[in-house]
Amino acid sequence: MKAGNTVLITGASSGIGEELTRIFARHGANLVMVARHEDKLNSLAAELSARHQIQATVLPADLTDPDAPKVIFRKLAERQISVSILVNNAGFGEYGFFEEINLQKELDMMQVNMVAVVHLSKLFLKQLPQGEEGKILNIASTAAFQPGPLMAVYYASKAFVLSFSEALANELQARRVTVTALCPGPTRTDFERRAKLGGSDLFSGNIASAAEVAEAGYAGLMAGKPVVIPGFKNQAQAFSVRLAPRNLVTKIVRYLQEKR
Repeated sequence: MKAGNTVLITGASSGIGEELTRIFARHGANLVMVARHEDKLNSLAAELSARHQIQATVLPADLTDPDAPKVIFRKLAERQISVSILVNNAGFGEYGFFEEINLQKELDMMQVNMVAVVHLSKLFLKQLPQGEEGKILNIASTAAFQPGPLMAVYYASKAFVLSFSEALANELQARRVTVTALCPGPTRTDFERRAKLGGSDLFSGNIASAAEVAEAGYAGLMAGKPVVIPGFKNQAQAFSVRLAPRNLVTKIVRYLQEKR
């Protein structure tokens, strides 16, 4: 990527989003960092600006607010900041039976995981440069490849992100703007705690770090790959569910997610 290009990253204050800000800054990109936690954003922006001599713009925003994407777009227009790469990273999950989870929590999840992704992509797409510099990175998940009992809405939201990304990548081929869906498996971030997943088998064994996932996502984005699945085990699982009966796959996911 060209040094001096501007990258907008949502969910930039922690986890995969934070690691992506570090990678882009290391490659000379200016940053627009979006998240709810202003203090964390300011601290990270100061660190990266000093270390890499780049510009880091902090935009605190809560993407559960349907108006947040419009506000972000307007504020950047007022500052005459144009975005070359859009990274839709913000997202969260919630563990439990669908009928027991608070409805507002799931509506907020759909707003952040799906609606904000579409809204931000719609707003910023026309200003992305044509050719190799214009890119969108959407964070999906290996959850996108199968139904997810006990996290029904989360899995469905990531299936949406994957499908949307692949379709948009096809549509934008003529403009040579690339769209990449990053589909990590379980990753060492705060997601497990926030989603109340402690005790399930999904986060047992050798789990990738957020830095490893971010590096894989960055490499795939720069190469223009439509889908990136970090790790051979995750790649094998994503492929295998396409061959197995859907009912069996759903039962296996349920077994892995149940807390011991």
